[in-house]
Amino acid sequence: MIDYNIENELRPILGLNEQIIWTGKPKTGIILRGSDAFLIPFSILWGGFAVFWESTVIASGGPFFFKLWGIPFVLAGLYITIGRFFVDAKKRSNTVYGITSDRIIIKSGIFSREIKSLNIRTLSDITINQKPDNTGTITLGPVDFRSSMMQGVEWPGVKQTPQLEFIENVKSVYDKIIEFQRSK
Repeated sequence: MIDYNIENELRPILGLNEQIIWTGKPKTGIILRGSDAFLIPFSILWGGFAVFWESTVIASGGPFFFKLWGIPFVLAGLYITIGRFFVDAKKRSNTVYGITSDRIIIKSGIFSREIKSLNIRTLSDITINQKPDNTGTITLGPVDFRSSMMQGVEWPGVKQTPQLEFIENVKSVYDKIIEFQRSK
């Protein structure tokens, strides 16, 4: 299925003879992921300790440096407890996917646009995760514990394995990728 609004968004970055085979967008809104089973308790502990530290230093009249020292930890705690859900939702609302005759394109970003282009012929690890309602995620590369635990978390220096995430009819999209790989 091709969404012509998404096709128009991807058209300027296509090559001369490149044809769009499929377009899609991830599900929007705030979403809980499997990694949140670890991240939510961790974020509550982190944020709770950071707030406790900062409030104790302020209440006891601690040195200015200690008051200043706690601020980044409180801000990081707020981000991993609450903010990351809104950042993830905003990024997904700006994300579009395309499968062409040559590559898989992921166009996303919040403050600037990032275009990730993966050669469809050289992809070796392709993993599908399908839910009963036929939605799901296709992971385009190796899956390791670290990247699966940080799924959906925008954090400096944290590399994410490229994914077509939260898409409808995930099995048919996966089949298109596999079929295209076999035909080339």
